[in-house]
Amino acid sequence: MEQQKLPNSTLIIVLGIFGYLCCCFAGLGIIPSTIAFYLAIKSEKIFGENPELYDNIKLIKTGKIVALIAMILSAIVLIRWIYVISTGDWDAMMEQSREILEQYGIEE
Repeated sequence: MEQQKLPNSTLIIVLGIFGYLCCCFAGLGIIPSTIAFYLAIKSEKIFGENPELYDNIKLIKTGKIVALIAMILSAIVLIRWIYVISTGDWDAMMEQSREILEQYGIEE
């Protein structure tokens, strides 16, 4: 019997990499990386039920590792953003933004 490919292997890799690339945007990478991690766990369960039927488990494991790294980095960035916003002086930040806008001639 010919071996099959596990489902969603390419999607897991793509979402993991996309999550890694988006991790610096206020932690938004946590969404695609969590989806990739969930799909990887699901594919590993399918492989565990019938391992001789599938041949691309290494790709799934690689995608799972990339997704896990992206999730961790995104969580760290998200926690940092929450900390900065909650401890920062919001009025001072708004005043600084207003000064920058006035410097470039943009009126509110």
